[in-house]
Amino acid sequence: MPHVTLASETDFDGWRIAARALALQDIAPDEVTWHVAGRPAELFALEPFTPSSNSPASSGFNVPALFIELARAAILHRDSARFALLYRLLWRLRRHADLMHVATDADIIHIQRMAKAVHQDRYKMEAFVRFREIGRAPDNRFVAWFEPAHHIVEASAPFFVSRFAEMRWSIMTPDRCAHWDGETLSYTPGVDQRSAPSEDRLEEVWRTYYASIFNPARLKVKAMKTEMPQRYWRNLPEARLIKPLIAEAARRSSAMIDAAATRPAKPQRRDESVMKRKISDASAESLPALRAAAAVCRACPLWKNATQTVFGEGPAHAPLMLVGEQPGDKEDLAGKPFVGPAGLMLDRALKEAGIDRKKVYVTNAVKHFKFVPRGKIRLHQKPNTGEIKACRQWYERELAAVKPAIVVAMGATAAQSVLGKITPINKNRGHLIALDDGAQALVTVHPSYLLRLPDQEAKVREYQRFVDDLKIAGAHLRKVAHAA
Repeated sequence: MPHVTLASETDFDGWRIAARALALQDIAPDEVTWHVAGRPAELFALEPFTPSSNSPASSGFNVPALFIELARAAILHRDSARFALLYRLLWRLRRHADLMHVATDADIIHIQRMAKAVHQDRYKMEAFVRFREIGRAPDNRFVAWFEPAHHIVEASAPFFVSRFAEMRWSIMTPDRCAHWDGETLSYTPGVDQRSAPSEDRLEEVWRTYYASIFNPARLKVKAMKTEMPQRYWRNLPEARLIKPLIAEAARRSSAMIDAAATRPAKPQRRDESVMKRKISDASAESLPALRAAAAVCRACPLWKNATQTVFGEGPAHAPLMLVGEQPGDKEDLAGKPFVGPAGLMLDRALKEAGIDRKKVYVTNAVKHFKFVPRGKIRLHQKPNTGEIKACRQWYERELAAVKPAIVVAMGATAAQSVLGKITPINKNRGHLIALDDGAQALVTVHPSYLLRLPDQEAKVREYQRFVDDLKIAGAHLRKVAHAA
């Protein structure tokens, strides 16, 4: 009976190579045993199997991408029979190409459940890992203990690298330990929980905060245990508070109900004059005051899902104002305009056009990130006319405060905000347009448009046109400076 030994519990590549070779040699699933190096082998598995590199290319075969996706997840499951199950599915797929779409098939149901369990375990790890600080800065390090249900440490570690890139940390588990030193991610064998650190100096602060935000009236114990299973409680700083708070919840809720109702405060009338203020009235407003006011803007629904308002940035009286469409994902998180890929392209184009980026005021027509969630990714969505109109007051007030000599509108949304109407880009770019307050406007494309072009030749051509548009703005600035 062929016996396959894999390098580790998560050796997907080793399993894939062996499984393909076994299938090409027409070895049935019930004739194969699977084993992980370092784990006790079966007593009668005496025929080691080594994949041959001499299999003819014509004997190759393909499997659906869905199978590979599920297999990569399922192989992280702790079920020791997973290797045999995956090979059995692979064997069957050679004879039944549509097997992955048979929702009632027992093997398909099994692998889907395994993959789902792994995904849930990875989610729990990302949610419930708590780092404890060891030592003091600058020599401090952060260490966490976690007990995953499945073999997910290496699959999940990159998430913590992206989230805590500036920290030096270790995640210790019984199976595998992950370590990040600020530059390199490495792994060591698992350890006992006794190696994990005790609580650090920040945990009492966190427990005080957790207790203060705990709302007994909204407590749903069953839902809480579903989202935060009790097996993770012992690793959480707030764990010692959970049971007492649950026990006290009923009494506190009753007390809240029995307490005398308070009379609501008289609603304050909203000052609509602030929202409808004309440009001439807004000229006395400073940029810091505008930024603070915009931070609580609720003029359109976009604030509900955005992380924060992304206001303009730059010198208070910059001669050039650049107006983009709206913040992107990175801008939404950073709270600053044009710090993502489009911002890097803009910086390069400004330099080539001879414009000092530090002397430019940069803002967006819409101040909140509009997006559609797709899993963990937030896909940019174009603002509509109502959202552009609702946010135009902030552009007008920025314009009055900065008083630039020229405004460059980058993209259709920016052009609509700057000129007050839908303005085709290609028909209006390449020349200055007079604004009511005496400034000049210039219409061009948005840098993100250049990033989306699939053809390299088109990218080079359109980028140069973008730089040429910025050179027009630069020439006008020099003319204004010379006249002054």
